[in-house]
Amino acid sequence: MEYSVSFPTGTVQYCFTGIKELLKRAPADSSVIITDSNVATLYQQVIAAYRTIIIPAGEEHKTQQTIQSVTEQLLEFKAHKKTTIIGLGGGMITDIAGYAASIYMRGVPFGFVPTTLLAMVDAAIGGKNGVNFGLHKNMLGTIRQPSFILYDTALLHTLPDMEWSNGFAEIIKYACIFDAPLFAELSTHIINYYKEDATALNELIQRCANWKNKTVSEDETENNVRKLLNFGHTAGHAIETLYNLPHGQAVSLGMLVACSISESECGLHPDVRRQLAMVLQQYKLPASLKLHTEQLMDILVMDKKRSNNTIDYIVLSSIGSALIKPLPFETIKQALDKFSDAGNY
Repeated sequence: MEYSVSFPTGTVQYCFTGIKELLKRAPADSSVIITDSNVATLYQQVIAAYRTIIIPAGEEHKTQQTIQSVTEQLLEFKAHKKTTIIGLGGGMITDIAGYAASIYMRGVPFGFVPTTLLAMVDAAIGGKNGVNFGLHKNMLGTIRQPSFILYDTALLHTLPDMEWSNGFAEIIKYACIFDAPLFAELSTHIINYYKEDATALNELIQRCANWKNKTVSEDETENNVRKLLNFGHTAGHAIETLYNLPHGQAVSLGMLVACSISESECGLHPDVRRQLAMVLQQYKLPASLKLHTEQLMDILVMDKKRSNNTIDYIVLSSIGSALIKPLPFETIKQALDKFSDAGNY
């Protein structure tokens, strides 16, 4: 199955056709693959036909220094304006490949082959590409759409269990902000259901991709509704940075912090927070952590969504209904304290 989605910065071809189509989509003689050391080991046959840039695996390498190294290697390959860059990997790789392609020679074509569930449902979609700067997540970057995203769910069967859980954090996020029926569906299953049912897994990925595409199509540069996709990510990014947690685990904790804020700011029933905690735990995601609030606030005050002494926070009025609410930092600090003191929900 293939379809296209148009955005102000370009049209993306979504290809649920398998990795076997990559050579047709991006011929080896005019393309360069960017991947990491883990993915390169798993997919040697895929990369063998291509000029390939391999970077070390791990979020700590999502930096401007890595972009400089990638740029140097692209120059060594004599990559030019019509060279296609392919990001083969998870969210860290799609971020780096998209950012490098956006700035190399002021922009060359690029496409993604996501190899993690998190990248398939979220990180590869939407055109945000960037790197971290010190303690600040995605502080440097661009918004520019890939030419194509090539999906092959068979790639997911190499993933460790933790990476499946990380992806489900973003899927649960979509359910919380847009899709109450999806939340109900997720509450009746566990990861193995989707691992073992290829049809259910494909439908789930397409459903999440459609939600993100719909939102980004309306607001590509994140002036309004695209901010809703940050549910769980404001505190989550700070938690991820401070505690060196996987992205999905940090977002899970961030969603519970957001629910706590939603109770005081939007009248969200406390049962929603408890239901969310149960679903997160079903998908092997954390529901509690002892937080160092002061250290988290030091990171949060430099969040990209900050405006003077407030920050645009995504809160819930109910499952499937989210809104943007500017909040003072003191309100966020109180919620972090409450979450840290609460223990398991």
